[in-house]
Amino acid sequence: MVMSQAADSQSVTILAVPEQVRAARAFVSETLGESHAHALVAVLLASELVTNSVEHSGSAVTGGVVTVTVAAGDKVVRVEVTDCSGDGVPVLLPAAEAADGEAEGGRGMRLVDALSARWGYQRGGGVATTWFELALG
Repeated sequence: MVMSQAADSQSVTILAVPEQVRAARAFVSETLGESHAHALVAVLLASELVTNSVEHSGSAVTGGVVTVTVAAGDKVVRVEVTDCSGDGVPVLLPAAEAADGEAEGGRGMRLVDALSARWGYQRGGGVATTWFELALG
């Protein structure tokens, strides 16, 4: 993890099932606190990344898990979602596909791209971590 300031980091590991996305949102919210300037955006984007892990990663098997890490520094909030590597990688769908009113998905990474200061992913050792950062001030 690369952050410009010292950060307080906390993690939680949850089962990779749709019912646990709510627990991930609650964890991010509680870790940052309701008064944090970016709490709402961090919760929304974390929810998108965890949902992607639950639906598309190698963790999407019985007993699979996802780990959510929140690091809050003086200038940056970073949220990481780590799962078992699947076959794919996070991608931004073309704008036309993401805007399709009939599509059930495809908008999550566009939200991450639009609302975060930066985002990316790392793969290796059988795990994948997708992350985003929100800049403070």
